[in-house]
Formats: sequence, structure tokens, C-alpha cells
Amino acid sequence: MSEMETFRDEVRAWLLANCPPSMRTPIVPDEMVWGGSRLEFRNADQRLWFERMRERGWFAPDWPKEYGGGGLSAAQAAVLEQEMAALGCRQPQYNLGVWMLGPVLLAVGSEEQKRAHLPPMMAGRVRWCQGFSEPNAGSDLASLKTSARRDGDDFIVNGAKIWTSYGDQADWMYALVRTSNTARKQDGISFLLIDMRSPGVTVKPIELISGKSSFCEVFFDEVRVPAANLVGELDGGWAVAKRLLLHERAAMAKFTEGAAPSHDALAVARRYLFDADGRLREPVWRDRLAALLMDGHAFTLTHRRLTEEATARMDVGALASIMKLVMTEHEVAKYELLMQLMGHRGLSWEGEEFSDEEHDICRFWLLAKTYTISGGSSEIQLNIIAKRVLGLPA
Repeated sequence: MSEMETFRDEVRAWLLANCPPSMRTPIVPDEMVWGGSRLEFRNADQRLWFERMRERGWFAPDWPKEYGGGGLSAAQAAVLEQEMAALGCRQPQYNLGVWMLGPVLLAVGSEEQKRAHLPPMMAGRVRWCQGFSEPNAGSDLASLKTSARRDGDDFIVNGAKIWTSYGDQADWMYALVRTSNTARKQDGISFLLIDMRSPGVTVKPIELISGKSSFCEVFFDEVRVPAANLVGELDGGWAVAKRLLLHERAAMAKFTEGAAPSHDALAVARRYLFDADGRLREPVWRDRLAALLMDGHAFTLTHRRLTEEATARMDVGALASIMKLVMTEHEVAKYELLMQLMGHRGLSWEGEEFSDEEHDICRFWLLAKTYTISGGSSEIQLNIIAKRVLGLPA
């Protein structure tokens, strides 16, 4: 038996012994454990699974142990991820700091920044949010105007960010700010780490049509940020942001690993279109439903294959853009189909004459639209694919 096969057997045995059975079931959004100063557990199994993975450093298994990681090689970390997926183990902690900012700090952060910020992520004590988009700088991110001027040992930050996911729950933000107006707009941007408890920071949730408020506006009014929180070079934040975005698409995939499908299209269709003998007689609905189910299965198989392969044909960012585009557009298509096949039953919001599932499907139908925007809109993903995969001119 090879060394890697032995390691795989050890990992599988450890997971079976330490991941409670309830943590090997599909997860729903309300049961996610978010690391941060407001860390909460819904039950003892969640806490146990969180603590055991934390003790192993397996929130980030391939990080160095000196920063709280597991010290595994890339190949060993891949084995752990594969075995967790095979057993259906839930993510023990959801933390954008671990999945997105952490790899950037490891690559370009100072030693002081690594020591200050990486161990708290690994302990699940700090929750991070992303401050990139602004009211007039969404798709054209380089047009951002939130400013940071140097004042002694600090930067003074003024401006606003928008569509900040869970900004009202975050302890810290990694943000792009403008530090120069004389250079090319991409060259006048810097990357700052901002304590959300700083005086002058105001957060306002944005109520969405689905009834959820995961997005926020964040306002900065003369906010002092230590100059030591500058990541990378002054005016060099654009390169840091591009490095981080390579991890963003991969981080979004973490939200689907081990998660229950938002709704099973076939199960829903059975209740509205199938007869007493379990037959769907209308050929149009049969064809559309079959096509949707095949697309979903093909995506699942492709995603599994790509996570097990080393892909040398294209860069990781472009590959992640393809997967993000397909996944989110498929979710939108699924809910459009469900709404059509349910007829007026799909237009429920509240009231006892409709079921809880019908209420949920209506809300998910609206929420699915946001998937094609968050993490980079579908239009942006298509541009990346056109340039980096197909080699089309800009």
C-alpha cells in the first residue's frame, strides 16, 4: 500500500470516528456555523465537529502549523477534501477570511499581518467581509472612489461600499480603497484591513425582494486605519485583489459542498404533474424536466472530476469562472421551471392556503437571481472565459 493510500485510510477512519452522524447529513443555510466573535452552535454535535477540526488545524489543512493550519501537503489536503465529500461531512466552519483572505496573506502579507490575523481565523474567532463594490463601481471595480489618505501612522478612510455580504455580522473587512488619483485608475488602489468596530463605520442591511437581508451598505466617515494594515504595496492593491478573486470562486463552491439541493426539482414536479400511477404524460414538461436533471447531474460529475484533477490547460481563475457561471445559471433555470410547473401555487408568499414548501420555493425563486450577481456577475464571468479560455480580444 502506498503512503498516500495509507494516509487516505487514516483520514477516513478519523472522520468516521470524529464527525458525528448528524454532521454527515445535508446542510441548510440556517445550520451553517459562521466563525466570528458571535460564534454560535445550534447543538452539541456542531460544537464537537467544529472543535475537533479546529484542534487538527483542518479548517485550512494545507496552511503551516505556525499559523494554526494543519501542515498537510497539497496532495494530502486534496485527499481530506475528497474523503469529507465522500462521507457527506459538512463544512465545520464558514469563514471568508479562511477561504479568501487567508491565502492572500500567506502569499503577500507581512509576518506581522500573518501572526495577527491568521490564528484568529483558525480559531473561528473572527468573521471577515469583503469591501469591493461601491454604488458606482460594481462591474467596473477600478472606478471605486472610497478614499484613504495618509495621516502619520494611519490612513483616514472616507466613502461607502455596497452589496457587502453579512457586513452587519463581520468583525473585520478587507477592502479596496483609492490612495492615488494621479495614476492609471487600477494603479491608484490599495488593499486595507479594516476593523469594523472602528469609530466612523456604519453598517445598514439592504432588504432584498426575497425577504432576506444578507447584503449591506457600509459607510466610512473619517475612519482611522493603521498603516500597518496595508497589504502589499501602496497603490498596488489591484494585483492583491486579482489574487484574492482567484480564491473567491473556489470559496463559493464551499457553500454547495455537502449542502442539500435547495429543492429537488423531480420531487416537486411529482406533486403537481404526475398522475396517480406516477406517470408524467405531458411530453413538454417531461422533456424540460429531464433536460434540467441531466444538466444538474452533468455539473455535479464535472465538478467532482475537476476537484480531483490537476488542471494545466487553463488558469484556476478561468476554470472557477466557468463553474460559477454554470452553477448559478442552472439554479436560476431550475426555479424558473418550478414556478412554471407549479402555476399559481408558486406565487405564494404567506397564508395558510399554501404550504411552507410553496412559500419557500417562491422565496428561493427570487433569491436565485442574486446568485448570478454575487461573486462576480454572469456577464463578468463570460468576459473572463472569453479572454482567458477562448483567447478572444478584449
